[in-house]
Amino acid sequence: MIEVDIKKRLGAFSLDVQFEGGEGVTALFGRSGAGKSSIVKAIVGLLRPDAGRIRVGDMVFFDSNVGVDVPVNRRRVGIVFQDGRLFPHMTVRQNLLYGFERAVGEKRISLDAVLGVLDIAPLLERRPVTLSGGERQRVALGRALLSQPQLLLMDEPMASLDEGRKAEALPYFEILNSEFGIPILYVSHDVGEVVRLASDIVLIDAGQVVASGALGEVTARLSLPQGAEGFGSGVVLECRVEASDQEAGLTSLGTPIGRVRVALMDRNVGSRLSIRIAAKDVALALDEPRNISVQNVFRGRVVEIGEYPGYIVRLKLAVGEGFLLSEVTADAARRLGLAAGLEVVALVKSVAIGR
Repeated sequence: MIEVDIKKRLGAFSLDVQFEGGEGVTALFGRSGAGKSSIVKAIVGLLRPDAGRIRVGDMVFFDSNVGVDVPVNRRRVGIVFQDGRLFPHMTVRQNLLYGFERAVGEKRISLDAVLGVLDIAPLLERRPVTLSGGERQRVALGRALLSQPQLLLMDEPMASLDEGRKAEALPYFEILNSEFGIPILYVSHDVGEVVRLASDIVLIDAGQVVASGALGEVTARLSLPQGAEGFGSGVVLECRVEASDQEAGLTSLGTPIGRVRVALMDRNVGSRLSIRIAAKDVALALDEPRNISVQNVFRGRVVEIGEYPGYIVRLKLAVGEGFLLSEVTADAARRLGLAAGLEVVALVKSVAIGR
C-alpha cells in the first residue's frame, strides 16, 4: 500500500496531490508536464515536499508534521527508468548483484528466481552495450527486484523502446506483481501499457489528481476528466481466459459483463488480463438480431445518457455485473428512443476488442 499526500511549489508550477495505491499495479497517468516526474522524485526522496506525508507499507518516508524525511538509500524503492541506467563497465551479472549485495534486511527475492522469471540467464556474462533495448530493461528490472524493494517504481520504462521491443518486454512486466508480490507504481502516458498492466489508476493534470480508483471504474465514466483524453471513451475489463478455439480463431474470456469472444490469443486457460472496449465499437439495437457476424451480443440497460459536440450521444449501459459505454449519432438515439432505463442489446465485434 502506498499513500501520497504532498504539496510542492516549483516556480510557477504547483504540485498538490493526494492518492493511494494498492497491492497491485497502480498507473500514474498524465500528459507531459502534468507533474508525474515530480511525484516520482518526491517518493524516491530526490525532491522534498513543502508539506505532506508519504507512506509505503508500514514505513513513513516523509511527514512534515513530525519532521520525518528518510534518506534515499533507506527508502527501499526499486526504480526502473526509461533508459535502464545499467552500469556500462559491469557485466549483467555484476549489475544484478549490485542491488542484491547492498540490500538490507531479509533477502527473499533470489538471483535464480529473477533469472527464471525474466529469462535473462543467457545474458549474465554480457555487457549492457551488447544488449537490445528490451534486454536492457529486463536486466534493469532484475537489478531493481534484487535490491529487495517494498515498492517498485517504474518511470516510463518502455518509452525508449520501439513497438517490437515493447511487445517483447511487456509480457515480463505483466507477471511481476503476481510472481513477487511487490506493489508497483507505473508511470506512463501510454494508454495501451496502462490497460495491459494496471489494476488501478491515478490521473494527473496540472499538478493535481483529477481522478483515481480501479481502472475499470474510472474508464467507465460517461465523461472523462481533463488529462484522460488519450483513453478516449470506453471501458477496461479485467478478464480470465476460459477457452481457446484454434479452428474458429477465437478466445473466450470471462468478464464482469459476461463471456466475451476475441480474436485468438496465445494465453493459457486461467490466465488473467485486461481488455478495452471502445464506446465507438459498441452498436445498439432494441431486439437481438439474427444471422449476423458479430460474436458478442449482450442484453443491458441504459443507466446514463448525455449529448456531446458533433451530434454524438454517449450512453452508459449496465451489462451483467459491469458496464459498457456506447456512442451513437443523435439521429440513431432519436429513432431508437434511447433513454435512461431502456432495455437494449449491445453488439461488439471480436476484432474490435483490444488489449
